[in-house]
Amino acid sequence: MAHLRSRRRTALTVPLGLALAASVGFVPGAATAAPNESPAPVSAQAAKDAPVFAYVVNTRTDRKTLAYVKKAIARAGGSVVVTHEKIGVIVVHSTDADFGKRIRGVRGVQSAGATHTAPLKAAGTTDDGKAKLLSKAEAKALKQSAAPDAEPMEADQWDLRAIGADKAAKINPGSKKVTVAVIDTGVDDTHPDLAPNFSAAQSASCVGGKADTSAGAWRPQNKDHYHGTHVAGEIGAARNGVGVAGVAPGVKIAGIKVADPVDELFYPENVVCAFVFAAEHSVEITNNSYYVDPWLYNCKDDPDQKAILDAVNRAQLYAQKKGTLNVASAGNSNHDLDADAIVDDSSPDDSTPVTRTIDPHECLDVPTQLPGVVTTSATGVKNLKSSYSSYGKGVVDVTAPGGDKYQLPTDTPSKNGNILSTMPGGEYGWLRGTSMAAPHASGVAALIKSTHPEAGPAELQRLLKKQADRLECPSGPYDPDGDGDVDAVCETGGKHKNGFYGSGLVDALDAVKKK
Repeated sequence: MAHLRSRRRTALTVPLGLALAASVGFVPGAATAAPNESPAPVSAQAAKDAPVFAYVVNTRTDRKTLAYVKKAIARAGGSVVVTHEKIGVIVVHSTDADFGKRIRGVRGVQSAGATHTAPLKAAGTTDDGKAKLLSKAEAKALKQSAAPDAEPMEADQWDLRAIGADKAAKINPGSKKVTVAVIDTGVDDTHPDLAPNFSAAQSASCVGGKADTSAGAWRPQNKDHYHGTHVAGEIGAARNGVGVAGVAPGVKIAGIKVADPVDELFYPENVVCAFVFAAEHSVEITNNSYYVDPWLYNCKDDPDQKAILDAVNRAQLYAQKKGTLNVASAGNSNHDLDADAIVDDSSPDDSTPVTRTIDPHECLDVPTQLPGVVTTSATGVKNLKSSYSSYGKGVVDVTAPGGDKYQLPTDTPSKNGNILSTMPGGEYGWLRGTSMAAPHASGVAALIKSTHPEAGPAELQRLLKKQADRLECPSGPYDPDGDGDVDAVCETGGKHKNGFYGSGLVDALDAVKKK
């Protein structure tokens, strides 16, 4: 599966956990071309059956430089997949495993590197195993016991009540002029709870690095790629008397599929395409419940990882400049993102992981730690940090419901501490993770945008933080599993801010009441 915040960003699902995590591995290097020289041509022999590698090449944005670099790419045996001219990012395929090193010495190239650590695979499906869905009997029982003014399954949506979204919907469910794009595994727009709010005109597949807007391209590869559909329902499932409700049931939802159909990883070129597409299709908010594969952390001192950092950051900054707020999940590793060192034993996830110790100030979780991105940690029913949620003083901006197996509700029909939402094929299911927290924050941001239509990304983030309900650090040791060991330490980061919750729990009711 991809590196979703549900595979990584989402702990287990209740039935199964989703944490999409994508990996990129190092590609063997060769000698670098001399500065300002075009690399020597690759012999024509390079390949009918040779494996194909993927790269990003980052350049200046003037036409002369772009044209020069593209000629050098061809000379070095590369094939341009797409050129994002406005941000100077070129996606390239090559059968030459040394292509990255060869092209870095070319005049105008600012960084370049492999986006995968293994060759590209032929398209196909994966056998990821199905999540345990809400049974028909359970769904029927919920509908029969539903309150007259609520959605049939809303009694089990403790998360909506935790942030006042149930009350907010009665005041302002959100504007149809606001769109939240779910950058993920795809969205099943045929689901009866999603169809009323879905925007096909702002949806696409970015798999392979180039936008495909043909009808249905944004849908998940199969029902096992359910992560994006679940996230979409949390944000904007319609209040239509069918199943569940979203935080902002009146806004539009778009789907931008980036998960590879074979391994379900979120490769850099796909994510770059998604941010650019969102920016150029008037999307106000993107939800990013994943980390960019194949590296959990991308280090600035590694040329391949630096190129990934550069490319994705250019794309998300471009989206911000075009008026888009980017919201991301903090991760499911229970890592302190402000620590001096973190052990990463999961990267690269598209080949063979190697254990390494990284400095999270120099090796970044992408897009979570990129500038201007709203980083969201997860809480459970008791408004305590979810046991799996990553955190960090000065890193986490806000927190939102993501569910936790150690925090269980006593006042819901199912007594389930995870998040109930939409699944492909008109079904419903439970998941937990920071993958589920981010869409709650995205939904609240959409409500703020509906109330303050003139607000840009920076102002939306300011209001999201200002309106959040303050949550203080735990008064005693943080030991959610009760084994006697302290599992994380909450540090204060200024007045009313801390490493677990940032500025606090997002507040949907304040989003629609405060002008």
